[in-house]
Amino acid sequence: MREIGGIVVPLVTPFNRDETVDESALRTIVDYLIDAGVHGLFPSGSQGELYALSTEEKKRVMEVVVEQANGRVFVMPSTGAVTTRESIELTQYAEACGADAASVITPYFIQPSAAEQIEHMTRIAHSVSFPVLAYNNPGRTNVSFTPSMAAAVARQAENFIGIKDSSGDLTNTLDYIDVCPPTFRTMVGRDTLIYPALCCGCVGAVAATANVVPELVVGIYEAYQAGDHALALERQRKLAPLRHGFNLGSFPVVVKDAMELIGLPAGSCRAPIRSLEGAPRERLISMLRDLGKLDLIH
Repeated sequence: MREIGGIVVPLVTPFNRDETVDESALRTIVDYLIDAGVHGLFPSGSQGELYALSTEEKKRVMEVVVEQANGRVFVMPSTGAVTTRESIELTQYAEACGADAASVITPYFIQPSAAEQIEHMTRIAHSVSFPVLAYNNPGRTNVSFTPSMAAAVARQAENFIGIKDSSGDLTNTLDYIDVCPPTFRTMVGRDTLIYPALCCGCVGAVAATANVVPELVVGIYEAYQAGDHALALERQRKLAPLRHGFNLGSFPVVVKDAMELIGLPAGSCRAPIRSLEGAPRERLISMLRDLGKLDLIH
């Protein structure tokens, strides 16, 4: 099993003007992120507009990312869906196409009970032989995959090895570490908490801002690993305004607009989400200039 940890990027899914997946742009972005030193790639997650992609599009995105990464970093596609059946199909496909692990978001729209969630995740893990991690994002799904649920699945499936927690509640994140097996790999999914989460035992972060400033996000991790806590905290504070800036528009447009502004072919979001205009766009430009990502006056 490849090491799962470090800075993992929830990749955007670039679209052409007709909203088809732009595979060439996706390959360009993969190379850009790997060259910047990220440790893993997370295609078709929330930032990748999983809600807007068909099953076949998710499969194709996995294939492209695995092929373009070519073993340089680990690839962990998002394979969760509303139903157990589709989640198993996507997770099995991820293993078959050469991914290193899968991250399974809780069902959304429906609100399954704790027992149903445990059975759902256990069945998915049992359907494959490679590592499976849960993905807890209650702010988007209105469903919480709690630490006790994670521990229950870990007792039943040896290849259920970790979680990405995007709750934004550091206490909840650390509870996974406390109640799950010692080898369980907890990753924080809130960009403003990377440094404190590392200090408290998390193995890494899945950070949407790394699509835009990968060198800064990787820098937080590298400074922490080197024992330079002051530098890690300085970089964490420098990153915070961009993460707070996600509120400038409808999710997940801010990251895509930022990438386009700095010259990366992220494209637009699928309708009805629209790009920023007016004051919010100017505020984003100002943030990018402060981060040193814009050489020209826009």
